[in-house]
Amino acid sequence: MSVLQKQFEVLEWAFSFLRSHHREEKVAEILLIHHLNMSRTTYFANMREPIPHTVFDKFKRDLEKHAITGVPVQHLTGYEYFYGRKFIVNNHVLIPRFETEELVHHVIKQLNKKASTEPMTIIDLGTGSGIIGITLALEVPTSIVYATDISENALQLAKQNAKLLNAPVHFIAGDFLQPIIEKDINPLVIVSNPPYVSEQEKESLSDTVKNFDPALALFAQENGLSAYEKIIKQINSLPKNLNRSIYFEIGHTQARDVSELIKKYFPSSDIIVLKDMNGKDRIISADLM
Repeated sequence: MSVLQKQFEVLEWAFSFLRSHHREEKVAEILLIHHLNMSRTTYFANMREPIPHTVFDKFKRDLEKHAITGVPVQHLTGYEYFYGRKFIVNNHVLIPRFETEELVHHVIKQLNKKASTEPMTIIDLGTGSGIIGITLALEVPTSIVYATDISENALQLAKQNAKLLNAPVHFIAGDFLQPIIEKDINPLVIVSNPPYVSEQEKESLSDTVKNFDPALALFAQENGLSAYEKIIKQINSLPKNLNRSIYFEIGHTQARDVSELIKKYFPSSDIIVLKDMNGKDRIISADLM
C-alpha cells in the first residue's frame, strides 16, 4: 500500500482475507492490537487513524502466515492471557484455553470453601507454561504449590512465567507425580490437564492444533486415558493419611471412563462431573476416600 490506510480499512481487508482462508476474523484484531502496541480502549478509539507502513507490513506478514499455515496467533505474538494474566507461550507448550480457566476457577472455589489457616500443598501435574500452578499460587496465597513436567523446555518456560508474575511455585522435572513421590511430598490437592486426545482423533483436529501443539502434551494412548490411569496409580502410592482432592480436565466423552478409573483405585470416592460453558463434560472433581 503506497498510501497510509486507516485502521478500519486495514481491518476490512484483513477480515476478508481471513474469511477467504476459512480462518477466524478475531485473529485480525489480536494481531493488529499487538503490532500497534495499544490497549484495547485506544485501539477502538483510533479506528480512523492511519497505520504506519512498517506496522502494516509486519501485521500483513503475520496475518498471511496464520492464514496459509495455520500457525497459532499466540505463536506469532508470543503470549496469551489466562485468568487475567499474560503468559509467555511457544511451541513447547499447549496454548492456554478457556476450558482450563474453568477448571482453575472451580479449584479456587473449592479451596476457598475449605478456609484453612494451614498451608495447603497443591500439585500441578504436566504444568506446561505453568498457567495452572502459577494461577493457583497467586489466587490461593496460603497454598504451597509444586508443578511438574517431563519436558525440560516446558519447565524452563513455566519458570520464566512464574518469575515474571512473581508466583512462588516450586518446579520439578519428572513424569507426573513420580518426582513428588521421590521427594516425600504429601499433597492435599492434585490438579492436572494431562494429554487426553487419542491418536484416532488426530485427523479431526484443526491444523492449528495438530500441527503446532506439542504432541507430548496433546496425545495419550488407550483412547486418551493412559495419562489419567498413570496419575491415579501414582496417587495410590502416596501416604494414606490425607483426604485428598483431585481435579482433572477431561475430553468431553471421557467422564465415565475417568470416573471408573478413579473408582477402581479409590472405590469410596465422591466424584462430580462438571460441564464447560458449551454444555460438554469437561471437569472431574473428586474427593478420594
